[in-house]
Amino acid sequence: MSDTQSLIENRPPTVAAVFLERVAATPDAEAYRYPVPPAAGSGPDDWRSLSWGQAAERVFAIAAGLIELGVQPEQRVALASSTRVDWILADLGIMCSGAAVTTIYPSTNAEESAFILGDSDSRVLIAEDAAQLAKARERRAELPELHHVVVIDAEGAVAEAGDPEGWVLSLAELEQRGAKYLDTHPEVVKERVSAITADQLATLIYTSGTTGRPKGVRLPHDNWSYMAKATVATGLITKDDIQYLWLPLAHVFGKVLTSGQIEVGHVTAVDGRIDKIIENLPVVRPTYMAAVPRIFEKVYNGVAAKAREGGAAKYKIFKWAAEVAREYAKVTQDNFRRTGQATAPFGLSAKHAVADRLVYSKLRDAFGGRLRACVSGASGLAPEIGYFFSGAGIHILEGYGLTESSAASFVNPGEAYRTGTVGKPLPGTEVRIADDGEILLRGPGIMEGYHGLPEKTAEVLESDGWFHTGDIGELSPDGYLRITDRKKDLIKTSGGKYVAPAEIEGQFKGICPYVSNIVVHGADRNFCTALIALDEPSILGWAAENGLEGKSYAEVVAAPETNRLIETYVQTLNQGLQRWQTVKKFRLLPRDLDVEHGDLTPSLKLKRPVVEREFKHLIDEMYEGSREA
Repeated sequence: MSDTQSLIENRPPTVAAVFLERVAATPDAEAYRYPVPPAAGSGPDDWRSLSWGQAAERVFAIAAGLIELGVQPEQRVALASSTRVDWILADLGIMCSGAAVTTIYPSTNAEESAFILGDSDSRVLIAEDAAQLAKARERRAELPELHHVVVIDAEGAVAEAGDPEGWVLSLAELEQRGAKYLDTHPEVVKERVSAITADQLATLIYTSGTTGRPKGVRLPHDNWSYMAKATVATGLITKDDIQYLWLPLAHVFGKVLTSGQIEVGHVTAVDGRIDKIIENLPVVRPTYMAAVPRIFEKVYNGVAAKAREGGAAKYKIFKWAAEVAREYAKVTQDNFRRTGQATAPFGLSAKHAVADRLVYSKLRDAFGGRLRACVSGASGLAPEIGYFFSGAGIHILEGYGLTESSAASFVNPGEAYRTGTVGKPLPGTEVRIADDGEILLRGPGIMEGYHGLPEKTAEVLESDGWFHTGDIGELSPDGYLRITDRKKDLIKTSGGKYVAPAEIEGQFKGICPYVSNIVVHGADRNFCTALIALDEPSILGWAAENGLEGKSYAEVVAAPETNRLIETYVQTLNQGLQRWQTVKKFRLLPRDLDVEHGDLTPSLKLKRPVVEREFKHLIDEMYEGSREA
């Protein structure tokens, strides 16, 4: 048995046990960094630290506080908060009490929050602030099992007339009660942790879903213990790393990042404010971070827009450097695959060195200057954008997984990464491709099932453990997986040709620096069309230079000049497609797609049916007069 196999097969039953081991091994080492806004309301944040020992004090107090409130093993405690250090400490506290965490996005409305709280039978809700408390209070009559709401930021979160006694308390009060309980029951938390079994429920994550009610995915403790060991076994993270964690922890991608960190013991800087990412990177100076493709697309569009604002010469240099980066990445990755050496011909290396001084080095500095790798997941990254960053020295390792597989099933292996693929399976995870191209997974990361939905579970989880992902993919002879599309998103034209919209959409994002989102349509039609949303800062920057200065976003996208601009990029796209894949017509949307309008899930995945329904009039307009219209 290999060391890796042994490490994974002899894993402890729970991450709670891994956490106790980490605290015992390195109590004084730095565990977390977190920002504290300035008291004056302006100026830079003050970043503070928690050692593993200090984190454990708070975790134990939260766990004991929940036990004192009467929370029993496997009972659910919900967490509705943005990404912050308190989220991680509360999550660990819930696990160490033996209870199970129900995650809720803070952006979830009152109706859906109440559905999740009720469906999960959550006994306690740990809410970020008065706004999250208000959602629970609005629906309290529907939630007889919800006995307490614990508020992290307690300002304005007070009990009201009609609240049951003790229904609202602050996180500080919970921790005080827990500390007092530990005075008389000093071993209670360790006893709860030692009693946890591998198959005991640890986390209930509701899939944000592109249609219908979300389903609760039941992830037992063993899933996270496996993830802790398997992610470290890949060699991608070390004890010397500094991770910048901003992803939503309510999402499985964010949550899995906390498990590997506890196993290896490196520092994590935590701040979920997306508008602070650019400001935080040079302060945190991470060695690795995870993100979703939309972030890399925004960075790319922003860099291109900034170069364009610098004048024609500067923009010409940027476009040249971008092409050099892509060529360099493709050549070096191909050579590494063939020879194990990431080499390039002398001429290309010389051009790359010049481009590095002019463009790439500044881009790396914006990421903090010591970024070793980024992990991208949740949806596909356009290969042309991936190649650009790769050639610029920002290595994006795409990975793949689902909520149902505890997030990380595949990841690209360090230096041997291949842009356009999601890499190889984690140690201990099996994969096979079904006859229809669907990716099937089996291993310790696969869910127990959907909460209270045995029929839905049976639809995707076979009795022998194989899980049907719903994604279509291809495996290379040496085990690299490429995702081609969602099975349910594959469209068939009226001419009988199959089209993968995500593949076309990804190509367009690599071609057009102004695009934010694109939705390709064509099911049962005789040609493909597209709805295109533009990136507001990028297109307004272009507009200011092209006679449309001072116009609103909606006015700019409605202008004929803008339509002609995007038409040139659509034509470039079509040159690389099969005839039946080409986008014959398109419409520019009057606004960008976003979470607030319900177009995207909280993890920024496209809700294709929602968008097609809302903009049906534009789709119908494009097919007017065609044979099937």
